[in-house]
Amino acid sequence: MAKIVLGSEPVVGSLTPSRKREYRVTNRLQEGKRPLYAVVFNFIDSRYFNVFATVGGNRVTVYQCLEGGVIAVLQSYIDEDKDESFYSVSWACNIDGAPFVIAGGINGIIRVIDAGNEKIHKSFVGHGDSINEIRTQPLKPSLIVSASKDESVRLWNAQTGICILIFAGAGGHRNEVLSVDFHPSDIYRIASCGMDNTVKIWSMIEFWTYVEKSFTWTDLPSKFPTKYVQFPVFIASVHSNYVDCNRWLGDFVLSKSVDNEIVLWEPKMKEQSPGEGTVDILQKYPVPECDIWFIKFSCDFHYQSVAIGNREGKIYVWELQSSPPVLTARLSHTQSKSPIRQTAMSFDGSTILCCCEDGTIWRWDAVEVSSS
Repeated sequence: MAKIVLGSEPVVGSLTPSRKREYRVTNRLQEGKRPLYAVVFNFIDSRYFNVFATVGGNRVTVYQCLEGGVIAVLQSYIDEDKDESFYSVSWACNIDGAPFVIAGGINGIIRVIDAGNEKIHKSFVGHGDSINEIRTQPLKPSLIVSASKDESVRLWNAQTGICILIFAGAGGHRNEVLSVDFHPSDIYRIASCGMDNTVKIWSMIEFWTYVEKSFTWTDLPSKFPTKYVQFPVFIASVHSNYVDCNRWLGDFVLSKSVDNEIVLWEPKMKEQSPGEGTVDILQKYPVPECDIWFIKFSCDFHYQSVAIGNREGKIYVWELQSSPPVLTARLSHTQSKSPIRQTAMSFDGSTILCCCEDGTIWRWDAVEVSSS
């Protein structure tokens, strides 16, 4: 287990907004009565950067952000099981570039929806319990990972339907896995976190031949030699409670627990002894009233900013690349009082969406700030 290095104290951001960028509400939609757990822009395909998807209950909805605050409904998929409750959604594509919307939730089944024809391309069965998060490999966007209540992370080929790897076992998570993320440039690396209070970094380098084989496999997916990855290369105890969101920022990790802050830290591996090493906590981004679990943050495409909602319906937008951290904006509206489960920042960060416990979607757009 990695130890936290004492010595240099982490730099904590001030909650005084810089007002470098201001946002105003341009739209509010009531999608339904059921809570919305996830919202995500399509960063996989430049033709669709202004397209986003939401999930709530047994429904997946695809929208487009248009000028002047307009949000247009493009398509809606309703799962055959009315008791399904989707918790996560991600964009991916097949090998010829056609967009997939991928959703998972309480049933533990991953639905791969072909956004071109609004039909199910594949359903992945394998997890033994609900799915808390799905993420797509940006360098190979037909690969996805899923984090589950069954204490495992699985790597799938969305094109062929194959479960390639299962990250679980002797060195795996000891409780629900709540979040997972692919490294932005090291294609072999993922990070996962969960209810065992740890963040684990895994490497696929020894298993990459299986990843490649998943694209050319012609037999039934169930006959594929799925491999178990039992040991992470690094385990970090940065938080003392559930860790419900982690994202890579280059080789650093952004993670949050239920203690009103996002933490930026550096994993320092010991090459000789996998799993060992130290953690250098670099910065802390305070988020007041963010003390319930299953609240997820998001970043713009270039990771300049991070946006996160809280229990009271407010959004905090932090500059990621400055030290000390700078609070760009604190967004609040008199009618936004419900917990925000997830935000989605647009490609350039000029639009912020949030989805709420009360079934609403809010759209905030950046406004020109006069320099006077």
